[in-house]
Amino acid sequence: MNLPNKLTIVRVALIPFFLFFLLARFPNEQAGRWLALAVFAAASVTDWLDGRIARKYNLITDFGKFMDPLADKLLVCAALVAFVELGDLAAWVVIVIISREFIITGLRAVAAAGGVVLAAGKSGKLKTVLQMLMIIWILPGLPGFYAGVVKYVLVYASVVVTVYSAIEYLWKNRQLLR
Repeated sequence: MNLPNKLTIVRVALIPFFLFFLLARFPNEQAGRWLALAVFAAASVTDWLDGRIARKYNLITDFGKFMDPLADKLLVCAALVAFVELGDLAAWVVIVIISREFIITGLRAVAAAGGVVLAAGKSGKLKTVLQMLMIIWILPGLPGFYAGVVKYVLVYASVVVTVYSAIEYLWKNRQLLR
């Protein structure tokens, strides 16, 4: 198993620690949120690092092609569902984002069955960046009016780009749906 694949596995392994720090009842709730943020940031860095190493040293594998996006989805979905539990995010936002992931993953599975690999587009990458920024912003639970404004801008931007990227992806690959 190569280094990028090991980093992907580390990212998945960090998810329970992330959730523990975010959801456990610490005497100081902020401490748990900041620890969760540190774990989430570390997991996010492994995503960037594994892709960079895999491309630079031509270490791209079928395992990596499958597990890397799955690890990202697991990390993001874990954060979003936890935010609903904590009252930090409306359930409809999470439903829209997770629905997009299921739809596109299903389309990729159909394509893979036909021997076609569907690459992520620019809007999909922007979607991921916005979702990660949104999560990183929400995690510490910053108080104040301006923190709330930034949060809602990031939430709505994430939702809009998520929906747009799904529509774009489905339109570009509509021949697979026939």
